[in-house]
Amino acid sequence: MDRNLPIGLFAALAAALVGSAWQLISRHGVTTTLDPLDIALLRYGIPALLLCPLWLGKGRGSPKAPRMALVLLVIGGGLPFGLLVLAGAQWAPASHMGIFMAGSLPLSTAIGARVHRGEKVHGVRLVGLVCIAIGMALFAAGSFHSDSPSWRGDLLFLAAAMLWAVYSLAFGHCGLTPWQGAAFVNGWSTLLLLPLLLWFTDAPRLLSAPWPDVALQAVGQGVVAGVLGLVAYSVVISRLGAARASLSAAVVPVLTTLGAACWMGEPITAAVLLALALVVPGIVLASGVRPPARP
Repeated sequence: MDRNLPIGLFAALAAALVGSAWQLISRHGVTTTLDPLDIALLRYGIPALLLCPLWLGKGRGSPKAPRMALVLLVIGGGLPFGLLVLAGAQWAPASHMGIFMAGSLPLSTAIGARVHRGEKVHGVRLVGLVCIAIGMALFAAGSFHSDSPSWRGDLLFLAAAMLWAVYSLAFGHCGLTPWQGAAFVNGWSTLLLLPLLLWFTDAPRLLSAPWPDVALQAVGQGVVAGVLGLVAYSVVISRLGAARASLSAAVVPVLTTLGAACWMGEPITAAVLLALALVVPGIVLASGVRPPARP
């Protein structure tokens, strides 16, 4: 058996746990005491400080890394991606975030691989993508026909998933290690965020928000998601490839839905269950991971 597979699968599980926790605390943060720019400052500023030796020192990157790949890293996995998710979390429940972001990631990755490398999808992977598309379409139809403003968040989640697929594909061509990639993305995202803070905010809510809320976001956003999550997902890409890396999204919708129900009292509706029944198996099939062949 390929030695990369167990390491990649373990990293995929870690990335899924971190991703679900990040979605939950993001939804909690933007609906209680903080706004998206405040949370973005914690999400990117703290990892940038922790990892600054890597992006300011000699190990900041590979000299062979294409400049466009580095730009796409920041766009797809940095500040633009984060702001889309945090803005969408103001409108839509956490369960929507889990279903639309995790479900559309394999679709976006497959489209990107097709455009960039001419990679075709066959067999069970195609079946998985069809299941995902049907599940998301049925779930989206219910959102658009209701009076709830959640459809706005759903659209932002779809856009964010497309950017994350760009990050997945770009990381495979940037020549950076997972730690270097995390340092590069967080460092440049912080630099891009500072002008936005000066332009759009008079007094950050971080200064007046309850300290438990700030501490939760600082640890969850800055350390767990900003450092550990980004590194874990980069390991998945390195070991399994961009298409298989989407396997880490398979359990995210379930974990996020259950976590939101237990922590924030969000209802688990029949529409959510139907979407999970289609999207989760679809993600597994679309990842292309197969059991090892018998000798």
